[in-house]
Amino acid sequence: MCFLTRSIILLMALALTAGCERQDAPPLDQQLYVWQRQWTPAHDAALRDSRADFSTLRVLALQAFPNAGWSRARIDPALLKRDGRPVIAVVRLDGQLKSLDQEEVTAQIRQVISDWQKQGLNLAGVEIDHDAGNARLPAYREFLAHLREALPTSLPLSITALPSWLDSRELPALLSTVDSSVLQVHAVSDPRRGLFDAEQARQWAKAWSRITTKPFYLALPAYGVALLPSSGGAPVVESEVTLEREGLRRELLADPQSLRTLGIELRTDPPQHLAGLIWFRLPLANDRRAWSLTTLRAVARGDVLDSQLQLKLSADNGLYDIGISNQGNLDRAWPERLTLGVSGCEGADALAGYALQQSPDLLTFTRLRDGRLPAGGQRAIGWARCAHIDQGGSNVHP
Repeated sequence: MCFLTRSIILLMALALTAGCERQDAPPLDQQLYVWQRQWTPAHDAALRDSRADFSTLRVLALQAFPNAGWSRARIDPALLKRDGRPVIAVVRLDGQLKSLDQEEVTAQIRQVISDWQKQGLNLAGVEIDHDAGNARLPAYREFLAHLREALPTSLPLSITALPSWLDSRELPALLSTVDSSVLQVHAVSDPRRGLFDAEQARQWAKAWSRITTKPFYLALPAYGVALLPSSGGAPVVESEVTLEREGLRRELLADPQSLRTLGIELRTDPPQHLAGLIWFRLPLANDRRAWSLTTLRAVARGDVLDSQLQLKLSADNGLYDIGISNQGNLDRAWPERLTLGVSGCEGADALAGYALQQSPDLLTFTRLRDGRLPAGGQRAIGWARCAHIDQGGSNVHP
């Protein structure tokens, strides 16, 4: 009996020890794509304010387009050097290219590597972004094998990958040629169906983890686009650059709440080999189709998201400037309507984007078009010259 008791105690102790030694999965790395083709002074603040939450910058370096040749992104190497984070040079090879000239592409990439290293950048890898169709994956694999041989062994090589490749028997061989992959789970199908489907992204990530034996990342959206009608049927997509086209724009925006939930789930129960999340893209202060950096940082951390709209009044000798501010960490749409209780008004008017209706004791500002108020931002709505505005009797309506 005593022997049996000691055995049970020993087994329980071993079980407890094993439980104590079991470690949680390491936190997922968080990185950023820097995708602007022309850098501006706004990059300074964006890089500085993103440093605490994102470990690595994947920077658009070079692009090749059919009939247009090569185009270098005009980065600011001094800013990148001062930032100090590891930098991965991203080379975009358009999927419509008829073929990849191995020698020409390799020479272009080696030149970028040489230039960036001479500029003192913390170059930590090269990423190839090429949306090859499944039929062209064997040729793409040959190109990547050639490139891997031509690059320094100390410089990791990664690729951006499409979920459609999961249907190809060539995928394992393709992934064997690179050190890691970045599975793009946003805007991969008809944009009219939305930019992102969280459940679909989970399924793709699980499927990818069963095929790859190397680290992989998920590329997640932190941006929006506009869809414009076209005579051909399929809509024209407007992103960072405004297109000179007529027609009503339908705005699509990745939902921060959905992506926050996905991020928490992936950190809690990550698929095998998932190394981190890469957000597209670093937002600048004037970026009208990206989340604000405040919202992006909150989503990446898994913070509770909330927008807090407040009426802002500033008075000078009876002249009131009327505006709104967003004191939360979540970007949100301009409010549909603002009502202000007033008395003794001599004049008032709305600013662009709003219309004014006025009665002796009420000013009503009504939204005319869509717009977003970034977290931490503010916007002027109109002005009024009144004896009194009752801020307690004023309301911001969603």
